[in-house]
Parts: sequence; C-alpha cells; structure tokens
Amino acid sequence: MEIVIEKKRNIVNVQNENSQTFKFVKQVNPPPKSLEIIETMFHRLGLSKNEIRVYLKLAHFSESKASEISESLNLHRTETYKILRDLEKRGLVSSVFEKPLKFIATPFESALETLIEAKKLRLVKIEQKKKQLVELWLTLPQPNREQERKEVFQMLEGEDQLDLKYNEIIQNAKEEIIFFAAEEDLPRLYQSGLTDRLIGLTRRNIIVKFLTATSPRSRYFVEKIKLLNAMNLPPHLKDVPSFIISDQGQLLFTIKKQNDKSGGKLSLKKAGLWTNYQSFAKALEALFYELWNAQVSSVAIEQ
Repeated sequence: MEIVIEKKRNIVNVQNENSQTFKFVKQVNPPPKSLEIIETMFHRLGLSKNEIRVYLKLAHFSESKASEISESLNLHRTETYKILRDLEKRGLVSSVFEKPLKFIATPFESALETLIEAKKLRLVKIEQKKKQLVELWLTLPQPNREQERKEVFQMLEGEDQLDLKYNEIIQNAKEEIIFFAAEEDLPRLYQSGLTDRLIGLTRRNIIVKFLTATSPRSRYFVEKIKLLNAMNLPPHLKDVPSFIISDQGQLLFTIKKQNDKSGGKLSLKKAGLWTNYQSFAKALEALFYELWNAQVSSVAIEQ
C-alpha cells in the first residue's frame, strides 16, 4: 500500500491506493498567550466555549462543512449544526450556496466589531431600564431597620471586576487616595484609564499618592502618568501586590488566585479582596507611609 502525504492549508491528507482520503487537521498554533487573550475577549462578549472554538476553526480556513468542523473539534454533529446556526444569527458565520452545505466565517475584525456593537446595545437597553427598576424596587415594602455600619469584606475575581471596584473607590473618595501599584499591573491600570481618573482627583483638591517599585518599565509609566505625588521604590519591593486605600476607609488588595488545572498546569487569575475593615486598612496605610517617607528622605539626601 502506497501512502502519499500532501500538505495544503495546514491540512494533512493521507491517501491510500484506493484513493480513500482521511483528513487530519494539522493547525499551526499561534502563541498560546495570544490565543488565550482572544478566547477570553470573545467569552466576555457573550460566546460560549464551543462557539469560540467553532468560529476560530472556521476563521482559519476559507470554508468548511459542518461534518469537517465536528470531526476536527470532536463535537457531536447535531451540536455543531446548532452552534453554526447560532453564530450565523449573530452575524459571525455565513452559509455558502453549495451542496454539500458549507460555512464561512465573517472576517475576524468584522466579527469582533459585531460582538462589541451588540454588547453596547445590550448595555444601552439595560441603562434605559435602570430608573424603572429602581422605582419598582422602592414600591416594595421596606423593612424598618437602623442603618448600622458593618465591617465587611468582598472577594472579587477577574480584571474587569477589579477595575470596576477601583473606579468605585476613586469616584467616592473625598479627601485622600493612596495607591501602591505592582509593576506587572501598571500597563493595565494605565490603559484602562484608571490613572487618568487619579489625575482627575487632584483637580478636585483630593490628595493622591502613588508608589511603585523601581524598574525601567515602571519609571516609563510613572512618567506617562504625570502625577505630582508619584515615586519609585527600591527594586526589592517589586513583589508587593497592588493595593488602594481611600479616606482610611476602603481597601482593595489584589491577589493571584489559582485556577483549575489546564493542560496539567495551574494557571493564576487576578483576584482582589475589598474591605472597609479599618484596622486592616490602617495597617497597610502605615506600611505605605513608612515606604513613602523613607523614599522622600532618600531623595532629599541625594539632592
């Protein structure tokens, strides 16, 4: 029996003497981190895990039959057809007028734009209903209870939830914000616009003090942020996690949380602890000012 190997479009065709062809998808994988970022964004925009797999598989080829996608992704054919139809309804996939029926993916950039616009539209509709929902809530019987301050904590997972909490703390600040930013968090904090909101606080005469560990990258971002009260600390403090404290009352402390095993490895996910527990906030505030004052003294001596 003669075996002929033909490579085309990253598909390896193994053909025997009877001209029976067996297709094995041999995809050249992009850098794992790049693919992970793309999959995460598509998930945030509302696609399920298998919908993402099907779209990305189609996006790598000009056109494919449902059976080919089903086989290559190890999905049941019925589920594959359903996913393809759902993706078609969302404008991410088109059917080709041929027999057998084939499918083609909307170009990646256009598909991403479609998902973003759909997300925006959903948010606008929710925002429009906000006032109505609040009014409905107020019509319900409210229990008679005294408003008592409780010291509580809240666990947050994911960068989006952390950024929302950062923004809430900054928005509610009245007198002072102190912020220690880990070097690894600086690019995201800058790109998310959070540092611009810190600058906005200074225009409202709210004190903002910003610390980060010294490195070429951190110095670059500190210069771009252009906060007057921003300083770099000695490099050995680079492993201190990010935290923000507002008016000695609210504290958000970031951590890394282990995810379930994936591919035999433990992955780390950004998480955070928010609390209004004053003893905890004051302890970290004391640490911040000890580092801050030490750096101020060091700069004064050098000058």
